[in-house]
Amino acid sequence: MFLGEFQHTIDNKGRLIIPVRFREEIGEKFIITKGLDHCLSGYPMEEWERMTDKISKLPSSNPKARQLQRFYFASASPSELDKQGRVNIPQALRDWGNLKKGCVIVGNPKHIEIWDEDCWKAMNVVTEENIGEISIAMEEFGF
Repeated sequence: MFLGEFQHTIDNKGRLIIPVRFREEIGEKFIITKGLDHCLSGYPMEEWERMTDKISKLPSSNPKARQLQRFYFASASPSELDKQGRVNIPQALRDWGNLKKGCVIVGNPKHIEIWDEDCWKAMNVVTEENIGEISIAMEEFGF
């Protein structure tokens, strides 16, 4: 399980350190793709395969299913940690996530999210202002 929030910087070559706490869980080889809310998502191979299985079973006759498949799969990048625990993030994904210098890597139980530091702060302000309403809305899911 991925837990916590870590601040790192992305270098001018697009390399980002993955926190030590996340390295063993994510594995040496993993997938980075577009995430929701303009962050990036990093999936361990086992979790990526589960997600791929689910999304692949969606009916290709459904336009929204095709859009979802394209969203995740077209941008997916097989990734690998180097000896320093860094991952090279492709330019297209850096652009999607608006990653410039300061980044925040956060745990989301089955994957990690990589955020631009300013976007992460702004998203947290909105979440904190609305957490009561969010909690009420999650009651339908048994929360």
